[in-house]
Amino acid sequence: MPTITNINDLKRIYERRVPRMFFDYTESGSWTEQTFRENTSDFEKIRLRQRVAVDMTGRSTTGTMIGEEVSMPVALAPVGITGMQHADGEMKAAWAAEKFGVPFTLSTMSINSIEDVAGFTNKPFWFQLYMMRDTDYISRLIQRAKDAKCSALVLTLDLQILGQRHKDLKNGLSAPPKLTMKSIANLATKWSWGIEMMTAKRREFGNIVGHVDGISDPTSLSAWAAESFDPSLDWNKVAKLKEEWGGKIIIKGILDAEDAKMAARTGADAIIVSNHGGRQLDGALSSIRMLPSILDAVGDKVEVHLDGGIRSGQDVLKALAMGAKGTYIGRAFIYGLGAMGQKGVTKALEIIHKELDTTMALCGETKVADLGRHNLLIPEDFEGRWQK
Repeated sequence: MPTITNINDLKRIYERRVPRMFFDYTESGSWTEQTFRENTSDFEKIRLRQRVAVDMTGRSTTGTMIGEEVSMPVALAPVGITGMQHADGEMKAAWAAEKFGVPFTLSTMSINSIEDVAGFTNKPFWFQLYMMRDTDYISRLIQRAKDAKCSALVLTLDLQILGQRHKDLKNGLSAPPKLTMKSIANLATKWSWGIEMMTAKRREFGNIVGHVDGISDPTSLSAWAAESFDPSLDWNKVAKLKEEWGGKIIIKGILDAEDAKMAARTGADAIIVSNHGGRQLDGALSSIRMLPSILDAVGDKVEVHLDGGIRSGQDVLKALAMGAKGTYIGRAFIYGLGAMGQKGVTKALEIIHKELDTTMALCGETKVADLGRHNLLIPEDFEGRWQK
Protein backbone atom coordinates (compact mmCIF):
# COMPACT_ATOMS: atom_id res chain seq x y z
CA MET A 1 0.00 0.00 0.00
CA PRO A 2 1.50 3.36 -1.02
CA THR A 3 1.82 6.19 1.47
CA ILE A 4 -1.34 8.30 1.14
CA THR A 5 -0.98 11.92 2.18
CA ASN A 6 -3.54 13.81 0.08
CA ILE A 7 -6.74 13.38 -1.90
CA ASN A 8 -4.89 13.08 -5.22
CA ASP A 9 -3.11 9.98 -3.91
CA LEU A 10 -6.53 8.36 -3.48
CA LYS A 11 -7.57 9.56 -6.94
CA ARG A 12 -4.64 7.79 -8.59
CA ILE A 13 -5.52 4.47 -6.90
CA TYR A 14 -9.19 5.00 -7.75
CA GLU A 15 -8.44 5.50 -11.44
CA ARG A 16 -6.50 2.23 -11.60
CA ARG A 17 -9.13 0.25 -9.74
CA VAL A 18 -12.59 1.10 -11.12
CA PRO A 19 -14.00 0.64 -14.64
CA ARG A 20 -13.36 3.58 -16.97
CA MET A 21 -17.02 4.52 -17.38
CA PHE A 22 -17.42 5.05 -13.62
CA PHE A 23 -14.16 6.96 -13.28
CA ASP A 24 -15.22 9.20 -16.17
CA TYR A 25 -18.67 9.65 -14.60
CA THR A 26 -16.99 11.12 -11.54
CA GLU A 27 -14.11 12.96 -13.15
CA SER A 28 -15.91 14.95 -15.84
CA GLY A 29 -18.25 17.84 -16.44
CA SER A 30 -20.61 18.98 -19.15
CA TRP A 31 -19.57 20.22 -22.61
CA THR A 32 -16.10 21.87 -22.50
CA GLU A 33 -15.75 21.24 -18.74
CA GLN A 34 -14.74 24.85 -18.08
CA THR A 35 -16.91 25.15 -14.97
CA PHE A 36 -15.78 21.71 -13.77
CA ARG A 37 -12.13 22.84 -13.95
CA GLU A 38 -12.68 26.28 -12.43
CA ASN A 39 -14.53 24.84 -9.44
CA THR A 40 -11.12 23.65 -8.25
CA SER A 41 -8.73 26.14 -9.86
CA ASP A 42 -10.54 29.16 -8.42
CA PHE A 43 -9.75 27.99 -4.88
CA GLU A 44 -6.05 28.38 -5.76
CA LYS A 45 -6.55 32.10 -6.38
CA ILE A 46 -7.49 32.67 -2.74
CA ARG A 47 -4.44 32.98 -0.50
CA LEU A 48 -4.12 32.53 3.25
CA ARG A 49 -2.91 35.01 5.85
CA GLN A 50 -0.29 33.45 8.12
CA ARG A 51 -0.21 34.41 11.82
CA VAL A 52 2.33 33.50 14.52
CA ALA A 53 2.80 33.57 18.30
CA VAL A 54 -0.80 32.56 18.94
CA ASP A 55 -1.60 29.88 21.54
CA MET A 56 -2.66 26.91 19.42
CA THR A 57 -3.58 24.52 22.22
CA GLY A 58 -7.14 23.30 22.52
CA ARG A 59 -8.00 23.63 18.81
CA SER A 60 -11.37 22.34 17.66
CA THR A 61 -12.89 21.83 14.21
CA THR A 62 -16.33 20.98 15.58
CA GLY A 63 -19.39 22.91 14.53
CA THR A 64 -22.99 22.54 13.43
CA MET A 65 -24.81 22.19 10.13
CA ILE A 66 -28.57 22.88 10.24
CA GLY A 67 -28.39 22.42 14.00
CA GLU A 68 -26.67 19.02 13.87
CA GLU A 69 -23.33 18.68 15.62
CA VAL A 70 -20.45 17.76 13.29
CA SER A 71 -16.79 16.92 13.88
CA MET A 72 -16.00 19.40 11.11
CA PRO A 73 -18.34 21.43 8.84
CA VAL A 74 -18.05 18.93 5.98
CA ALA A 75 -20.86 16.70 4.68
CA LEU A 76 -20.68 13.92 2.11
CA ALA A 77 -22.52 15.25 -0.94
CA PRO A 78 -25.14 13.22 -2.82
CA VAL A 79 -23.45 11.34 -5.65
CA GLY A 80 -25.35 9.13 -8.11
CA ILE A 81 -24.38 5.48 -8.72
CA THR A 82 -22.00 5.49 -5.75
CA GLY A 83 -22.66 1.76 -5.41
CA MET A 84 -20.95 1.21 -8.77
CA GLN A 85 -17.71 2.76 -7.54
CA HIS A 86 -17.42 0.06 -4.87
CA ALA A 87 -19.76 -2.73 -3.84
CA ASP A 88 -22.47 -1.35 -1.54
CA GLY A 89 -20.80 2.03 -1.82
CA GLU A 90 -23.59 4.13 -0.33
CA MET A 91 -23.86 1.90 2.74
CA LYS A 92 -20.12 1.94 3.34
CA ALA A 93 -19.77 5.69 2.77
CA ALA A 94 -22.67 6.38 5.13
CA TRP A 95 -21.12 4.21 7.82
CA ALA A 96 -17.73 5.91 7.43
CA ALA A 97 -19.38 9.34 7.68
CA GLU A 98 -21.34 8.32 10.78
CA LYS A 99 -18.24 7.04 12.55
CA PHE A 100 -16.34 10.22 11.65
CA GLY A 101 -19.15 12.47 12.83
CA VAL A 102 -20.17 14.17 9.58
CA PRO A 103 -23.46 14.03 7.63
CA PHE A 104 -24.01 11.65 4.73
CA THR A 105 -26.41 12.56 1.90
CA LEU A 106 -27.99 9.73 -0.09
CA SER A 107 -28.80 10.47 -3.74
CA THR A 108 -32.13 9.62 -5.33
CA MET A 109 -30.01 7.95 -8.04
CA SER A 110 -28.21 5.70 -5.59
CA ILE A 111 -27.58 1.99 -6.03
CA ASN A 112 -28.29 1.11 -2.40
CA SER A 113 -31.81 2.12 -1.42
CA ILE A 114 -32.97 4.38 1.40
CA GLU A 115 -33.91 1.25 3.33
CA ASP A 116 -30.52 -0.39 2.69
CA VAL A 117 -28.65 2.58 4.15
CA ALA A 118 -31.05 2.98 7.07
CA GLY A 119 -30.59 -0.67 7.96
CA PHE A 120 -26.79 -0.35 7.85
CA THR A 121 -26.43 2.81 9.97
CA ASN A 122 -27.50 4.04 13.40
CA LYS A 123 -27.59 7.80 12.91
CA PRO A 124 -30.15 9.56 10.68
CA PHE A 125 -28.74 10.60 7.30
CA TRP A 126 -29.89 13.18 4.76
CA PHE A 127 -31.80 12.29 1.61
CA GLN A 128 -31.39 14.16 -1.69
CA LEU A 129 -34.48 14.49 -3.88
CA TYR A 130 -34.91 15.33 -7.57
CA MET A 131 -38.29 16.68 -8.61
CA MET A 132 -39.75 14.35 -11.24
CA ARG A 133 -42.87 14.31 -13.38
CA ASP A 134 -44.29 11.31 -11.52
CA THR A 135 -45.60 13.09 -8.43
CA ASP A 136 -47.03 9.87 -6.97
CA TYR A 137 -43.55 8.33 -7.06
CA ILE A 138 -42.09 11.47 -5.45
CA SER A 139 -44.67 11.32 -2.64
CA ARG A 140 -43.84 7.67 -1.99
CA LEU A 141 -40.13 8.48 -2.05
CA ILE A 142 -40.61 11.26 0.50
CA GLN A 143 -42.59 8.90 2.73
CA ARG A 144 -39.83 6.29 2.49
CA ALA A 145 -37.32 8.93 3.61
CA LYS A 146 -39.58 9.82 6.52
CA ASP A 147 -39.95 6.16 7.48
CA ALA A 148 -36.15 5.82 7.41
CA LYS A 149 -35.93 8.76 9.87
CA CYS A 150 -33.87 10.92 7.50
CA SER A 151 -33.14 14.16 9.36
CA ALA A 152 -33.10 16.48 6.32
CA LEU A 153 -34.31 16.60 2.73
CA VAL A 154 -31.82 18.01 0.23
CA LEU A 155 -33.86 19.26 -2.73
CA THR A 156 -31.77 19.66 -5.89
CA LEU A 157 -33.10 22.34 -8.25
CA ASP A 158 -30.51 22.47 -11.04
CA LEU A 159 -31.43 19.28 -12.90
CA GLN A 160 -34.73 20.15 -14.56
CA ILE A 161 -32.98 19.57 -17.88
CA LEU A 162 -30.09 17.13 -18.03
CA GLY A 163 -26.76 18.70 -19.03
CA GLN A 164 -24.82 16.84 -21.71
CA ARG A 165 -21.75 15.01 -20.46
CA HIS A 166 -19.84 13.78 -23.47
CA LYS A 167 -17.88 11.05 -21.70
CA ASP A 168 -20.98 9.40 -20.24
CA LEU A 169 -22.60 9.24 -23.67
CA LYS A 170 -19.50 7.86 -25.35
CA ASN A 171 -18.97 5.28 -22.60
CA GLY A 172 -22.59 4.15 -22.66
CA LEU A 173 -22.84 4.71 -18.91
CA SER A 174 -25.28 2.37 -17.17
CA ALA A 175 -25.69 0.52 -13.89
CA PRO A 176 -24.85 -2.29 -14.07
CA PRO A 177 -22.52 -1.64 -17.02
CA LYS A 178 -23.66 -2.77 -20.46
CA LEU A 179 -21.47 -5.50 -21.88
CA THR A 180 -19.87 -4.29 -25.10
CA MET A 181 -16.50 -5.18 -26.58
CA LYS A 182 -15.08 -1.93 -25.17
CA SER A 183 -16.54 -2.36 -21.68
CA ILE A 184 -15.63 -6.06 -21.50
CA ALA A 185 -12.02 -5.26 -22.39
CA ASN A 186 -11.87 -2.64 -19.66
CA LEU A 187 -13.68 -4.76 -17.05
CA ALA A 188 -11.17 -7.56 -17.65
CA THR A 189 -8.48 -5.31 -16.16
CA LYS A 190 -10.58 -4.46 -13.08
CA TRP A 191 -10.89 -7.95 -11.61
CA SER A 192 -10.76 -6.88 -7.94
CA TRP A 193 -13.66 -4.47 -8.53
CA GLY A 194 -15.60 -7.25 -10.29
CA ILE A 195 -15.06 -9.79 -7.52
CA GLU A 196 -16.34 -7.32 -4.91
CA MET A 197 -19.35 -6.40 -7.05
CA MET A 198 -20.37 -10.07 -7.12
CA THR A 199 -20.99 -9.80 -3.35
CA ALA A 200 -22.92 -6.50 -3.53
CA LYS A 201 -26.38 -6.26 -2.03
CA ARG A 202 -27.54 -4.33 -5.12
CA ARG A 203 -26.26 -3.54 -8.59
CA GLU A 204 -29.23 -1.49 -9.83
CA PHE A 205 -30.89 1.74 -8.68
CA GLY A 206 -32.46 0.71 -5.37
CA ASN A 207 -34.68 3.76 -5.00
CA ILE A 208 -36.23 3.20 -8.42
CA VAL A 209 -36.23 -0.48 -9.43
CA GLY A 210 -39.28 -2.11 -7.87
CA HIS A 211 -40.83 1.28 -7.10
CA VAL A 212 -41.64 2.51 -10.61
CA ASP A 213 -43.85 0.56 -13.03
CA GLY A 214 -42.15 -0.76 -16.15
CA ILE A 215 -38.57 -0.59 -14.86
CA SER A 216 -37.12 -4.07 -15.33
CA ASP A 217 -33.62 -3.63 -16.80
CA PRO A 218 -30.94 -0.95 -17.38
CA THR A 219 -32.35 -0.05 -20.80
CA SER A 220 -35.86 0.67 -19.54
CA LEU A 221 -34.44 2.55 -16.55
CA SER A 222 -32.25 4.75 -18.78
CA ALA A 223 -35.23 5.62 -20.98
CA TRP A 224 -37.33 6.45 -17.91
CA ALA A 225 -34.60 8.58 -16.29
CA ALA A 226 -34.02 10.59 -19.48
CA GLU A 227 -37.65 11.76 -19.45
CA SER A 228 -38.36 11.77 -15.72
CA PHE A 229 -37.02 15.10 -14.45
CA ASP A 230 -39.68 17.80 -14.14
CA PRO A 231 -38.95 20.78 -16.43
CA SER A 232 -41.90 22.68 -14.93
CA LEU A 233 -40.37 22.86 -11.44
CA ASP A 234 -40.89 26.33 -9.98
CA TRP A 235 -40.88 27.99 -6.56
CA ASN A 236 -44.55 27.12 -5.95
CA LYS A 237 -43.70 23.45 -6.33
CA VAL A 238 -40.70 23.89 -4.06
CA ALA A 239 -42.97 25.34 -1.36
CA LYS A 240 -45.39 22.41 -1.72
CA LEU A 241 -42.57 19.89 -1.45
CA LYS A 242 -41.33 21.60 1.69
CA GLU A 243 -44.79 21.39 3.18
CA GLU A 244 -45.14 17.73 2.21
CA TRP A 245 -41.77 16.88 3.77
CA GLY A 246 -42.52 18.77 6.99
CA GLY A 247 -38.95 18.64 8.31
CA LYS A 248 -35.64 20.35 7.73
CA ILE A 249 -34.98 21.15 4.09
CA ILE A 250 -31.78 22.15 2.28
CA ILE A 251 -32.04 23.60 -1.22
CA LYS A 252 -29.15 22.65 -3.50
CA GLY A 253 -28.14 24.19 -6.83
CA ILE A 254 -28.20 27.91 -5.97
CA LEU A 255 -25.76 29.96 -8.06
CA ASP A 256 -27.45 33.34 -8.25
CA ALA A 257 -28.26 35.95 -5.60
CA GLU A 258 -31.88 36.32 -6.75
CA ASP A 259 -32.43 32.56 -6.53
CA ALA A 260 -30.84 32.60 -3.07
CA LYS A 261 -33.39 35.20 -1.96
CA MET A 262 -36.24 33.08 -3.33
CA ALA A 263 -34.92 30.01 -1.54
CA ALA A 264 -34.71 31.93 1.72
CA ARG A 265 -38.35 33.04 1.30
CA THR A 266 -39.47 29.42 1.12
CA GLY A 267 -38.20 28.95 4.66
CA ALA A 268 -35.33 26.62 3.76
CA ASP A 269 -33.06 25.71 6.64
CA ALA A 270 -30.02 26.00 4.37
CA ILE A 271 -29.05 26.58 0.75
CA ILE A 272 -26.13 25.01 -1.06
CA VAL A 273 -24.18 27.19 -3.46
CA SER A 274 -23.52 24.65 -6.20
CA ASN A 275 -23.28 24.22 -9.97
CA HIS A 276 -23.75 20.44 -9.80
CA GLY A 277 -20.02 19.87 -9.88
CA GLY A 278 -19.76 21.53 -13.29
CA ARG A 279 -22.04 18.86 -14.75
CA GLN A 280 -24.95 21.08 -15.77
CA LEU A 281 -24.44 24.63 -17.11
CA ASP A 282 -20.94 24.76 -18.53
CA GLY A 283 -19.67 28.33 -18.53
CA ALA A 284 -21.27 29.18 -15.19
CA LEU A 285 -18.99 30.66 -12.56
CA SER A 286 -17.47 28.43 -9.91
CA SER A 287 -19.27 27.93 -6.61
CA ILE A 288 -16.56 29.67 -4.59
CA ARG A 289 -16.71 32.74 -6.87
CA MET A 290 -20.47 33.05 -6.44
CA LEU A 291 -20.44 32.51 -2.67
CA PRO A 292 -19.76 36.17 -1.66
CA SER A 293 -22.62 37.69 -3.65
CA ILE A 294 -25.05 35.06 -2.38
CA LEU A 295 -23.99 35.67 1.22
CA ASP A 296 -24.51 39.39 0.69
CA ALA A 297 -27.97 38.73 -0.72
CA VAL A 298 -29.36 36.58 2.10
CA GLY A 299 -27.37 37.72 5.12
CA ASP A 300 -28.37 35.63 8.12
CA LYS A 301 -31.82 34.75 6.76
CA VAL A 302 -30.71 31.24 5.82
CA GLU A 303 -27.66 29.06 6.46
CA VAL A 304 -25.39 29.06 3.41
CA HIS A 305 -23.31 25.99 2.48
CA LEU A 306 -20.91 25.42 -0.42
CA ASP A 307 -20.45 22.45 -2.75
CA GLY A 308 -18.03 22.11 -5.65
CA GLY A 309 -14.28 21.90 -6.09
CA ILE A 310 -13.25 21.01 -2.55
CA ARG A 311 -10.24 18.70 -2.61
CA SER A 312 -8.50 19.64 0.63
CA GLY A 313 -8.96 20.93 4.14
CA GLN A 314 -7.52 24.24 2.95
CA ASP A 315 -10.41 24.52 0.49
CA VAL A 316 -12.81 23.88 3.37
CA LEU A 317 -11.15 26.61 5.43
CA LYS A 318 -11.34 29.10 2.56
CA ALA A 319 -15.06 28.49 2.09
CA LEU A 320 -15.74 28.81 5.82
CA ALA A 321 -13.60 31.94 6.10
CA MET A 322 -15.57 33.51 3.25
CA GLY A 323 -18.76 32.94 5.22
CA ALA A 324 -20.14 29.47 4.43
CA LYS A 325 -21.50 27.58 7.44
CA GLY A 326 -20.88 24.18 5.89
CA THR A 327 -19.21 22.47 2.95
CA TYR A 328 -19.68 19.28 0.91
CA ILE A 329 -17.27 16.81 -0.64
CA GLY A 330 -18.39 14.60 -3.52
CA ARG A 331 -15.50 13.58 -5.76
CA ALA A 332 -13.04 13.63 -2.84
CA PHE A 333 -14.89 10.89 -0.96
CA ILE A 334 -15.62 8.95 -4.15
CA TYR A 335 -11.88 8.76 -4.85
CA GLY A 336 -11.43 7.18 -1.44
CA LEU A 337 -14.38 4.84 -1.81
CA GLY A 338 -13.30 3.59 -5.23
CA ALA A 339 -9.72 3.18 -4.06
CA MET A 340 -10.23 1.44 -0.72
CA GLY A 341 -13.92 1.09 0.08
CA GLN A 342 -15.09 2.22 3.52
CA LYS A 343 -11.48 2.64 4.70
CA GLY A 344 -10.88 4.94 1.76
CA VAL A 345 -13.78 7.22 2.70
CA THR A 346 -12.45 7.39 6.23
CA LYS A 347 -8.98 8.16 4.85
CA ALA A 348 -10.37 11.00 2.73
CA LEU A 349 -12.09 12.49 5.78
CA GLU A 350 -8.93 12.10 7.87
CA ILE A 351 -6.86 13.89 5.22
CA ILE A 352 -9.29 16.80 4.95
CA HIS A 353 -9.63 17.06 8.74
CA LYS A 354 -5.86 17.15 9.28
CA GLU A 355 -5.40 19.77 6.56
CA LEU A 356 -8.20 21.89 8.02
CA ASP A 357 -6.83 21.65 11.56
CA THR A 358 -3.21 22.38 10.58
CA THR A 359 -4.09 25.28 8.27
CA MET A 360 -6.39 26.78 10.88
CA ALA A 361 -3.52 26.73 13.38
CA LEU A 362 -1.07 28.33 10.95
CA CYS A 363 -3.64 31.06 10.29
CA GLY A 364 -3.78 31.77 14.03
CA GLU A 365 -7.23 30.36 14.76
CA THR A 366 -8.35 27.72 17.24
CA LYS A 367 -12.04 27.39 16.29
CA VAL A 368 -13.76 27.14 12.92
CA ALA A 369 -16.38 29.59 14.19
CA ASP A 370 -13.68 32.27 14.41
CA LEU A 371 -12.63 31.96 10.77
CA GLY A 372 -13.39 34.99 8.63
CA ARG A 373 -12.30 37.24 5.77
CA HIS A 374 -9.41 38.41 7.95
CA ASN A 375 -7.78 35.01 7.31
CA LEU A 376 -7.80 35.41 3.53
CA LEU A 377 -6.19 37.41 0.75
CA ILE A 378 -8.72 37.57 -2.10
CA PRO A 379 -8.05 39.12 -5.54
CA GLU A 380 -10.11 42.27 -6.12
CA ASP A 381 -11.71 40.85 -9.27
CA PHE A 382 -12.46 37.45 -7.73
CA GLU A 383 -15.98 37.76 -6.37
CA GLY A 384 -18.68 36.77 -8.82
CA ARG A 385 -20.99 39.72 -9.36
CA TRP A 386 -23.10 40.42 -12.44
CA GLN A 387 -22.85 43.86 -14.03
CA LYS A 388 -26.15 45.73 -13.96
